Amino acid sequence: MGLVQGVVSRLLESVGTVIVGKEQEVELCVLALLCGGHVLIEDVPGVGKTMLAKAMARATGCDFERLQFTPDLLPGDVTGVSVFNVKTSEFEFRRGPIFAQVLLADEINRATPKTQSALLEAMEEGQVTVDGVTHRLPAPFIVLATQNPIELGGTFPLPEAQVDRFLVKVNLGYLELADEVAMLDRFQRESPLASLAAVTDAAEIEACRQELQSVWCHHALKEYCVRIVQSTRDNSDVALGASPRGSLGLLHASQARAAAKGRDFVTPDDIKALAHRVLGHRIVLRANAELRGVTSGHVIDEVLAREAVPAERQLMAGEGS
Repeated sequence: MGLVQGVVSRLLESVGTVIVGKEQEVELCVLALLCGGHVLIEDVPGVGKTMLAKAMARATGCDFERLQFTPDLLPGDVTGVSVFNVKTSEFEFRRGPIFAQVLLADEINRATPKTQSALLEAMEEGQVTVDGVTHRLPAPFIVLATQNPIELGGTFPLPEAQVDRFLVKVNLGYLELADEVAMLDRFQRESPLASLAAVTDAAEIEACRQELQSVWCHHALKEYCVRIVQSTRDNSDVALGASPRGSLGLLHASQARAAAKGRDFVTPDDIKALAHRVLGHRIVLRANAELRGVTSGHVIDEVLAREAVPAERQLMAGEGS
């Protein structure tokens, strides 16, 4: 697991020169990138959502496009459009900004649901279909989306199908006093983002994804993942629990965390450490539960406390799968 561990270390160090005091959040974004997942970064304006996404994109050395989502943005502005060429008397496809390896979808929930849905096929299948013709997207392909809380004006809630395609959701929050002072020192003259150099490339990221496939997960731990996800569906406060895509995302993210720690096997701690980040945004609460102050975090805490963790002797018995 040396390749993954090395790439994670370099990316954390590089992005850390720009983003202050958010080591866990940066690490989560890096893990999502390496296991092929998309990232949703949500918080109030001014806490560094766009800066984090841009720093991630530059550090990877991948082709990068930024798309500002606004209420008048059309699906064709995202995917591209077919244009009639008078000289050839044929339609030609002009690619949109989605044809990049890293797409920053800035303030994604300020666009209408129709435009938001233009990302659905791309995020799930790595392709877009325009006028009946399917176009493959470059690999690796990852969407780093930022959004403001839906309580703020001018926002449209993301559909459940859209939210479910994000592997993890990151909340940055405000900085501690010392970290905010350090940020002032770092940005006093010029942004460190301007001098941020790439520390990896697309080929190495693809190699990391191949290496992650060899990270071993015992059958009992796979059952543990599924029991956690299924328990979110059985909770009386939940209108819509986490999907099977959530189970798969929890497994892949746990494999990435294990490799980043230098291990070639998943442990229960990997799963528990990522459950909130991978499953929280997939849970839709009932209205009466929200009125009582229940959050998706409370639901996951309850599930983790209730579901039995596979015993060490169980994990040591047999090869598993």
